[in-house]
Amino acid sequence: MGDLLLLLHSPGVWVFQRTPRKSVPSGHCRPNCFPHRHRRSLFCCVSRRSFLLHGLRPYLKSRFLVDLLGCFPWDAIYKACGRKEPVRYLLWIRLSRALRVTEFFEKLEKDIRLNYLFTRIVKLLVVEVYCTHTAACIFYYLATTLPPWEEGYTWIGSLKMGDYSYAHFRGIDLWTRYITSLYFAIVTMATVGYGEIHAVNTKEMIFVMIYVSFDMILGAYLLGNMAALIVKGSKTEKFRDKMADIIKYMNRNRLGKRISKEIKDHVRLQYESRYNESSVLQDIPASIRAKISQKLYEPYIRGVPLFRGCSHEFIKQIAIKVHEEFFLPGEVIMEQGSMADQLYFVCHGKVEEVRKPEENETEESLLDLHTYNSVGEISVLCNIPVPYTVQVYELSRLLRIDKQALVEILGIYFSDGRVIINNLLEGRESSLRSKILDSDITLNIAKHESELTMRLNCAAHDGDLYRLSRIIGAGADPSRTDYDGRSPLVSISSFCKVCGERYIFAWTYYIFAWTFL
Repeated sequence: MGDLLLLLHSPGVWVFQRTPRKSVPSGHCRPNCFPHRHRRSLFCCVSRRSFLLHGLRPYLKSRFLVDLLGCFPWDAIYKACGRKEPVRYLLWIRLSRALRVTEFFEKLEKDIRLNYLFTRIVKLLVVEVYCTHTAACIFYYLATTLPPWEEGYTWIGSLKMGDYSYAHFRGIDLWTRYITSLYFAIVTMATVGYGEIHAVNTKEMIFVMIYVSFDMILGAYLLGNMAALIVKGSKTEKFRDKMADIIKYMNRNRLGKRISKEIKDHVRLQYESRYNESSVLQDIPASIRAKISQKLYEPYIRGVPLFRGCSHEFIKQIAIKVHEEFFLPGEVIMEQGSMADQLYFVCHGKVEEVRKPEENETEESLLDLHTYNSVGEISVLCNIPVPYTVQVYELSRLLRIDKQALVEILGIYFSDGRVIINNLLEGRESSLRSKILDSDITLNIAKHESELTMRLNCAAHDGDLYRLSRIIGAGADPSRTDYDGRSPLVSISSFCKVCGERYIFAWTYYIFAWTFL
């Protein structure tokens, strides 16, 4: 509210301090020497260290200088400089505080403890009062631009209400002048057809034209917001209704305070990051959505160590299937001992692996995961329980892919599945290596490789050039033997004995060319 009062105070100081000291008392600046601390909606629950890293640095690059200038006592500087006109215009820097007032009302609208209709009406009233207050100050400023002997050529100098005349208005008390200006500003904005301001000189005519045009936009804004309150279709109100239903559910089932807070924080985070959700693109064709996903997520997927060495087509398919999610500090992504059916990749933030040996023992931090690290790959690929708890250390953005979608992609690009298994085996313990090698996905990959080897041998035995090229292009290894110990080269030799030795060099060159390409 201090920002709001300062905003209302600034135009008045800018205008009414123009008059002499004897006739007009000077305004006073609120003693505020430091800019407000930066608050970002997505970093509302981070630690002090995370705030310094993620909140202070962007703030210093964006709004810090404007906030710092807005805190200067420009009215005192204006007096100290001998009331020079250019210095007085610097008072308009305080209008930047309007952003703080907007953030304040947005916070009130999301507070389910307050009535939404009441909050919106108060916000609309503040917008109307501030606009008319600023217009009243400008109306009076235009009148003061003329010298005292030409006061009759201004709207207030020529004003006469009943038997009361505003001639020599500079000698009238400040409160009466302000109320008069505010009255005509409000009546002109309402356009009731009576009591509107009458411009006398050219400057006043120009400003009245601009002001009336602005009033049409402001009136449409106010009426549109009132209609939206009646319809009850705004996203903020839907969020409030959803949050109220969640609170009723938690109270009815008597959930603990900790889990209740986690649920409310997560729902609030999903609302604040709604512009990053896939629902924004749901009306866009699937082909365009695929291109957008590749543009946004493919660089992160390509940098994941688990997918190192995989084909470009496989990376593109993974990038299309992932979904973006945000997690607050302290949220648990995977619980120790549970079966994971989703694989996560860290885009931004920090995630840590924690192991809790027994129920009463303290948690043991195992590993910190940063950008490009994967979460839950062992449980998803090996069908074993998660060996540790994965929780968020600071606000993080993760990419998620369902296990079913991953299995379907590996069914098509099974040669990349062998690369993934080899990457997963690097640096693992012997017990875990045996579980990885005995997993369903590994067996499924081996089954596909055996089938392709059999088909490759059949194509080589029959001399089918087209089928041979298609199978090798699908990822078959010409040097691999089937269940009977035969390789495609043996089948080619048998075929060449029948068809002639001139085919031996051609077939051998063809096989090895496909192998190395």
